[in-house]
Amino acid sequence: MAFALLLGGGGFAAWKLEWFSGNGGSVSFGKAPASAAPDAGKQSPGAPSAPAKPTGDPDVQLPAGPKSDFKQTAKLDDGTIIAKTRLAGAKSGFEGDVWVWTPKEYNEAKYEKSAFPVLIALPGGNGFPANYWSDRSLGLQKAISEGVQAGTSLPFIVIMPVLNPDSKYYYDGADIPGQPKMGTWIAEDVPDFAKANFRTYKSRDGWAFMGSSSGAFVGMKTVLQYPDRFKAVIASGGEIVPDSPLWKGHQAEMDANNPEKLAKKLIDTNGPEVYINFQVGTKETGKDRMVKFQQQFGKGPVKTTIRDIQNGEHNGWHYVRGMKEGSLEWISKVLKAPQPATG
Repeated sequence: MAFALLLGGGGFAAWKLEWFSGNGGSVSFGKAPASAAPDAGKQSPGAPSAPAKPTGDPDVQLPAGPKSDFKQTAKLDDGTIIAKTRLAGAKSGFEGDVWVWTPKEYNEAKYEKSAFPVLIALPGGNGFPANYWSDRSLGLQKAISEGVQAGTSLPFIVIMPVLNPDSKYYYDGADIPGQPKMGTWIAEDVPDFAKANFRTYKSRDGWAFMGSSSGAFVGMKTVLQYPDRFKAVIASGGEIVPDSPLWKGHQAEMDANNPEKLAKKLIDTNGPEVYINFQVGTKETGKDRMVKFQQQFGKGPVKTTIRDIQNGEHNGWHYVRGMKEGSLEWISKVLKAPQPATG
């Protein structure tokens, strides 16, 4: 990782220690609503003495609780925090780590009654015991912040769960019979956790995925499985069909987690529109699978685009570059923005 290279160089600048300042400390996201108890959150500096008027949007869902215990894992240059908590999935029965980041707008007084769109970021590789999107060196959170300032990105809440229950197998983000219910973890427990702790939208207009490699597959598959809950996905360098060795002997269940079959079902039933933005580097393989999927299933309610990342390879740094070059703007156009309070 980039941190290892920096530390190994022996010239680790003193100011970069700010990256780790406060790591391990407790973190509280957002300020308390005016009607909340005094200890429900910390009021941000410069907040008005009188509470802001609510937006009046019935789609806004305030945190339902119970509140999770967050510990800082990284600090960004703009002062925003990446933090981690341990989540015991009530529906899946799986317990794992989840990292979160909120943009600075989340703490601004004018948005204190507004919901924010959620981007669930899924890693590739083992996806255990960490989610590499929580590493600030990849620049995902910085790309979003810069996009907000440039007017090309919404200020997303980024939720980064572990993808797999161990590093031995890949579980396709699915409930494979006899295995940990990772499909329920991703599609239900993680969103429930976000709703418990953050101001989110009730409708699918505020929910999306991004992921790379195996995480791209899971994000795309989940959007196609639950188009009533999730609206869009940025799928970078991903696979198209399930391929876990644990599916052996469970063909019907595997088919129920196959994006090709899920897309066909959505087209046949004229289901809700979903948006899939493939990203692929020009120096990696796999674009042929994306083109084939687009030709066969990119019709009706299944809206697909393919973004080429020039000189891009199969890694997170290049996928973030693709997001900065256009994919963040693409997904921001199909999701719902936070609304400032009136008055």
